[in-house]
Amino acid sequence: MATSKTSDTSAKKSTATKKAAPKTTTSKAAKPAATRKKTLKPAIITSEDRYKMIEVAAYYIAEKNGFGYDHLNYWLQAEQEIDAKLNA
Repeated sequence: MATSKTSDTSAKKSTATKKAAPKTTTSKAAKPAATRKKTLKPAIITSEDRYKMIEVAAYYIAEKNGFGYDHLNYWLQAEQEIDAKLNA
């Protein structure tokens, strides 16, 4: 029986440490976050959107009044309410 010797001839890696280069930072005068204001853009409401809003509002007004036969007044009241909300 032949036994083979296993030799541990693996090369050891050098574990040299590299020195990190010093970081050079330039100080910039940053604006504080509190001074930055977000400006909200006004919502653009198309005439079609306005019409749909009035339509829904008129429905709820009519529902509150038991769906009477005063359709024009429901619509006019809804127009007034929606226009007041949009212009506020």
